[in-house]
Amino acid sequence: MKPRVAITAGDPAGIGPEVAALAAADSRVLAACEPVIYSPPDSARFAPGVLSAEAGRAAYDIIVRAVDDARKGDVQAIATAPVNKEAFRLAGLPWSGHTDLLAHLTGAADVAMMFHSEALRVVLATVHIPLADVPRALTAASVEMTIALTARELPRFGIARPRIAVAGLNPHAGEHGLFGREEETAIGPAIEACRRRGIDVSGPFPADTIFVRALKREFDVVVACYHDQGLIPVKLVAFGQAVNVTLGLPIVRTSVDHGTAFDIAGKGKADPESMIAAVLLAAKLANG
Repeated sequence: MKPRVAITAGDPAGIGPEVAALAAADSRVLAACEPVIYSPPDSARFAPGVLSAEAGRAAYDIIVRAVDDARKGDVQAIATAPVNKEAFRLAGLPWSGHTDLLAHLTGAADVAMMFHSEALRVVLATVHIPLADVPRALTAASVEMTIALTARELPRFGIARPRIAVAGLNPHAGEHGLFGREEETAIGPAIEACRRRGIDVSGPFPADTIFVRALKREFDVVVACYHDQGLIPVKLVAFGQAVNVTLGLPIVRTSVDHGTAFDIAGKGKADPESMIAAVLLAAKLANG
């Protein structure tokens, strides 16, 4: 029996409703699952490309409904179209996006954002925080959690014993403290603690070469220290095919690798391929 996959429309002023509808009608999606679109009521109207609190609240309400249904078993997975973080803030919502909201709604203690593609997989040790705050956020405990969660979750993707590489924060991974000490005070100790737990993890490696090594299949996944460090290489090699997956949730959740694209909303120009990839991966994960 094919799984039912909830496709949330995301911010209704963005391209989410368009890519959700196109994905739900795609023959590949229909062969893999029963898609169910979650969108605002038909009576609700939102101007394409216009940032608003109302659109942010509508996107939030959609996510809550989908999560409730997933936890009840009415749908077996969720694939989400993009939300707008500024619209969330205008609506008075404290979450910076899907990842922390989904952790809140499901009560998940430890979660991480992974971008999955056939070419490259990357897990982020920190997500939507200012770059200036990253060094303080990278503690030995937080990095150890991210590595351990990655090792626990990757078998769901067909990788029984993942080979994990960890990128350094500083140039040349700190060069033994010459360019920064986070590798010695936080990242290195976390790696050693995970090795003692039997996890196949190496690093910290210079970030300017580790993604090339992963592309050459030397590693199955790279743990990156911050948002752009991980997402630039993924989007360079797999934009439109990469899928955002939230690790650590009690439900299956995937998402697109792009934003709300207000500049082309309502113009019929949106490419649904990332949404299609997200739904297909959600269906695969739901089937176990």
